[in-house]
Amino acid sequence: MGFGMALSQNTKAMEVFCAMCEQDQQNIIDHTHQVDSKKEMQAYVESLSDKI
Repeated sequence: MGFGMALSQNTKAMEVFCAMCEQDQQNIIDHTHQVDSKKEMQAYVESLSDKI
């Protein structure tokens, strides 16, 4: 599962991501290249919603 798809399924995480500055968003995106599975991606996106 790609980052965009996982993000679209988690409204709270999407709100957090959209509120970030461009550099923070790029750091998040860069990290997604290290994610190897759908379950990992969902957990990574879920962790974004904890940043509020």
